[in-house]
Amino acid sequence: MAKTEIATLGGGCFWCLEAVYNEMEGVQSAISGYMGGHVVDPDYHAVCTGSTGHIEVVQVTFDPEVNSYREILDVFFAIHDPTTRDRQGNDAGPQYRSAIFYHDEGQRKIAEETVRELDAEGLWSRPIVTDVRAAETFYPAEDYHQNYFRNNPGQGYCSFVVAPKVAKFRQKFAQKMRRG
Repeated sequence: MAKTEIATLGGGCFWCLEAVYNEMEGVQSAISGYMGGHVVDPDYHAVCTGSTGHIEVVQVTFDPEVNSYREILDVFFAIHDPTTRDRQGNDAGPQYRSAIFYHDEGQRKIAEETVRELDAEGLWSRPIVTDVRAAETFYPAEDYHQNYFRNNPGQGYCSFVVAPKVAKFRQKFAQKMRRG
């Protein structure tokens, strides 16, 4: 049985991240959910109030022999704006915070190093504000949020926000796409 690792990432609406990681070779699952708050078993409506402290995240289970954790993070930084706190495009609120929740010290070191390197490269006109935090309890989002883009490709938000991120991934990371 292949070894797997878990990456938990918040980069705006979880539909966007989930859709991209579902396209990536070596990813076994990408589950939309919530992490980082103080309410047990939150739901979407509570998280959207911004009062639970949770961030919309995607928990990615991947094969590290196909993609390294750094490669997972490279995709993460390529498909969202890590320089805006609590906002991605028109999605605003603390639930849309850019965050990396590390699952062990190795992931913490890689995440912090990645942020430092990307900041030093000056890819963005503002500094990276992505939080790097220890993973907490992951709460899967409601069923209707899972595979949202795949199930609703013609929905307005999917057409205008999610689809361009998927297209960007396909263009920039063609060698990392699922085959078949």
